[in-house]
Amino acid sequence: MLDTLFGLPAHPLIVHATVVAVPAAALTVALAALWPRFRARTGALPLLLSLTALILVPLTVKSGESLAQRVHQTGLVRRHTDLGHGLLPWTIVLTVGASALFWLARWEARPRSTERTAVARPFAVVLVLLALTGVTGSSVQIARIGHSGADAAWTKPSTGRG
Repeated sequence: MLDTLFGLPAHPLIVHATVVAVPAAALTVALAALWPRFRARTGALPLLLSLTALILVPLTVKSGESLAQRVHQTGLVRRHTDLGHGLLPWTIVLTVGASALFWLARWEARPRSTERTAVARPFAVVLVLLALTGVTGSSVQIARIGHSGADAAWTKPSTGRG
């Protein structure tokens, strides 16, 4: 499906968009989770960045699978591939958390009664924790994938001589 773009392997090109989108989404979702004023002012930005990341992750994985079929399969490449498959669940959690925060921001902007506020505080904490779970998981996973990809691309295979 995604073998090449403009005659070049698609994976190195697509992965750069993903490497920007996932951390940008994680950063904005973290800020929206921890800073209510940011959440109120940015509106749908964290959600849109998360959705962008959610679209890019499967494209990156598919292009990586295509590239893996064309290169020598080392243990480093297999590790990178395995880690890459683990990003989608975290990106889903990040996007669900961003959606929850978007809903929370809209709900917080509405006038409310004191008893509604008392009930809402624990619910808001749960939504923030959900979003921060997605932030942490996707951030850690993208760093692990990037490190393993750099190792796979730049580590010279051993020749067995020594």
